[in-house]
Amino acid sequence: MKALVYLGPNRLVHRDEPDPVPNPGEVLVRVEAVGICGSDMHAYHGHDSRRPPPLILGHEAAGRIVGGPWDGQRVTINPLVVDPSCPYAIEGRWHLSPSRQIISMPPRAGAFAELVTIPERNVVAIPDDLPIEMAALAEPIAVAWHAVRLGVERLHQPLAACRTVVLGGGAIGLASALVARLFGARRISLGEPNPLRRRTIGEHEGFDVYAPGGATDPADNSVDLVIDAVGADATRAAASAMVRPGGVIVHAGLLPGTDGLDLRKITLQEVTLTGTYCYTPTDFAQTVAALAARSLGTLRWFEERPLAGGPGAFADIDAGATPAAKIILRCGA
Repeated sequence: MKALVYLGPNRLVHRDEPDPVPNPGEVLVRVEAVGICGSDMHAYHGHDSRRPPPLILGHEAAGRIVGGPWDGQRVTINPLVVDPSCPYAIEGRWHLSPSRQIISMPPRAGAFAELVTIPERNVVAIPDDLPIEMAALAEPIAVAWHAVRLGVERLHQPLAACRTVVLGGGAIGLASALVARLFGARRISLGEPNPLRRRTIGEHEGFDVYAPGGATDPADNSVDLVIDAVGADATRAAASAMVRPGGVIVHAGLLPGTDGLDLRKITLQEVTLTGTYCYTPTDFAQTVAALAARSLGTLRWFEERPLAGGPGAFADIDAGATPAAKIILRCGA
C-alpha cells in the first residue's frame, strides 16, 4: 500500500509500506479520506515523544471495510482504542482509560495510508449520501462535541441565554462554534488571528469572527462560556479576562505551557475551569448522527489534497498559507 510516513522532524515521505493484517476482532479499512490534525503537526515538528519515527501518522479517517461480513460498508473511524473491560470504559469514560491507544501512536499505525486496521467496535457506519470527506470530520467534531457538552453541563443557565466565545478558528475551534450553535447558543463569537481563516469562517458559517488583540475583543467579565481551542499562554490570559464571575472556561488546546491563567480571579469569582480530552463513544456516535442529518452547517471549510501531496500540505499549514480550517488527504487520488 501507499502511505505517508513520518521520518523525523519536518520530514514526510510518500512511499510503499506493507499492507496491515487485522488481528482477531479487527477490521481492515480502505481509507478514502483522512484529515491532518494539530497533533499530527506537533509530531511532524518532532515535539511528540509518543510518536517516534518512522511512523504512519493520521487518525481522522473514513473509508470502506475490506473483507468479512461488513465488506464494502462505508464507515468512519473512532481512533481511540480502549480495553472494554477497563473500569473507565465500564463507567462510559473510555477516553480516560490508562489502557487507551490511538492509531498513529505505537503500537498502532495511523491512517495516512491506503489501509488501516481497527477494532470492529471502533467503526461507525455512515449513510451512502454522506460525502466521505465530511465523514472524516467526525473525529475532530467529536472532540468539539465533548468540549461543548462539558461546558454546557457546568453552566448555571441555559446556553441560549449565554454569550459564548471560542478562541481559535482551526477545526476544533470552528467545530466547537458549530456544536454550540446546534446545542442552542445564540450569541457566538470566534477569535482567530489568521485573516485567511477568518474570511473562510465568515463566508461559510456566518459567525461573528474577530482578530484577537484589538478593539473588537470581548470585554472583560462579559462571557459566560469560553472554549479555548488553542491552549496558548495568550489564549489562557484572554479567557481569564473575558469570562464573567461564575462563568466557565473549557480548556481544549494542547500547546505546551501553563502560563496565562488568572488563578486569583478563577478562585475569587468562582470561575469553573475544566479540561477536555477526546470524547466518549456516545459523543462520537452523536456526532456522526448530526453529520448524517446535516445539522452542523455547510462543512465546506476544508481543503482536499491527494495523499501524495501530504508533505506540501504540512508545509502550507506550517506557513499559515491555507484559508482552510482543515486539510483532508484523499487516498487513491
